[in-house]
Amino acid sequence: MARYLLKRLGFILVSLFFIVTITFFLMQAAPGGPFASERKLPPVIEQQMNEQYGLNDPLYQQYFDYLVNIVQWDFGPSFKYVGQSVNDIISRSFPYSLILGAEAIFLALSIGILLGVIAALKHNKFGDYFAMVIAVLGISVPSFILASVLQYVFAVKLEMLPVARFESFAHTILPAIALATTPLAFIARLMRSSMLDVLNSDYIKTAKAKGLNERIVTYRHAIRNAILPVVSYLGPLVVAILTGSFVIEKIFAIPGLGNEFVVSVTNRDYTVIMGTTVFFSVLLLVSILIVDLIYGLVDPRIKVAGKGDK
Repeated sequence: MARYLLKRLGFILVSLFFIVTITFFLMQAAPGGPFASERKLPPVIEQQMNEQYGLNDPLYQQYFDYLVNIVQWDFGPSFKYVGQSVNDIISRSFPYSLILGAEAIFLALSIGILLGVIAALKHNKFGDYFAMVIAVLGISVPSFILASVLQYVFAVKLEMLPVARFESFAHTILPAIALATTPLAFIARLMRSSMLDVLNSDYIKTAKAKGLNERIVTYRHAIRNAILPVVSYLGPLVVAILTGSFVIEKIFAIPGLGNEFVVSVTNRDYTVIMGTTVFFSVLLLVSILIVDLIYGLVDPRIKVAGKGDK
C-alpha cells in the first residue's frame, strides 16, 4: 500500500511538472503581454512594469523562477489586481466554488443513483421510461441554457429563488442544479446499466432462490456491486463539475474561482491564469487518487496495491 501511494504521488508530481511547463510556455506564446491592453499606458511605464515583474528576464530565467515559486506554493502577484497575489485570489474565491461544487456533486450522486436504481428495478415500465427521459434531457440540454431557463422560471417568473449572486443557501440552489444536471444524467444511465447486469447475475438469482428478502438482496448485494462503475466515474465527475463551474459562476455572478479564471483570461492576467490552472490540476489529480482508494474500500476484492506491497 505504501509503495502504491508513493508511486501514485510520483505520477502526480510528474504530471504537475508537465502541466506547469506547458501552461507557462503557452502563456509566453500568447500574443501581446499582460499590459498590452492598457492603451493609455505610456511605453516607459510599461517597460518599468515589465522590469518590476521580471518579464524582461530571459525566458529560461522566468521559467526557472516560476518553478521555484510553484514548489513553494507561491503563484506570484496578479498583474491586474494591485497589491493582491494569486494566492490571495484563490483563497478568497475558492470557498464559493467548493460549496457550489459540493452541492452539485451531492445532487448528481444522490439523484443519479436513485434514478438509475428505479429504472433498473422498473425495467421497461413507467419508472424506467421516466428516469431515462430525465437522463436524456439532462445530457441533451447544455448547462448554460438550463441555467438561463432556471433563472427565468424560478427567479423572474415565480420569484421563488434569487436570480444571481451568492449571499445565502438559496442563492446556491439554481446554480447547483444547473451544474449537476449533466453528470446526474450520466450517473443515472450508468447506474441503470450496471444494476441490470447485476440483477441478472447468477448470485442474485441464487440469493432470491434461497428465499432472502428482496429488499435485502437489492440493497445489500445488488446496489453495492452495481455502484462500482459510478465510483470510477467520480474522477471525471469532479472534472465536469469544476470545468462546468466556469460558465455557471459567470452566469450567476458567483465570485468563485471559475469566475476569476474567466475574468483573468479577459484581463490577460497571466499569473492568475497559470495559478488557477495549476490549482485545478492539483485538485483533479488528488481527487483521482482518492477515487482509486475509495474503489478498494467499496469492494474489498479490488486491491490498489501490488503483490509485493503490504
